[in-house]
Amino acid sequence: MTPPIISIFNHAGGFAENKDVARQLREDVIILALQNGQEVIIDFGQVSGTTQSFVHALISGPIRQFRAVALDNLCFKNCNADVQAVIRIVFAYMQESLDISEE
Repeated sequence: MTPPIISIFNHAGGFAENKDVARQLREDVIILALQNGQEVIIDFGQVSGTTQSFVHALISGPIRQFRAVALDNLCFKNCNADVQAVIRIVFAYMQESLDISEE
């Protein structure tokens, strides 16, 4: 089965900041794919930047719900340095919160 590919540019434009768009992608694509054990490709091609709140709305719920499955199956493509930095911040925050909740 071919993994779904989410083009952030097609949904959010050149600067991804709309949390409602992120929430819709999370519910309509990411969670459904992870429930089926699929990889999800999140493509940031042509996106110059994003907000931490957009990325958090996009992936925090799936990471909290699916934990290792989400960490293993969320694949980010075509991320410039700024987008990579935001994704790393959100991943670090989520891993810290999961570590605390498991104690």
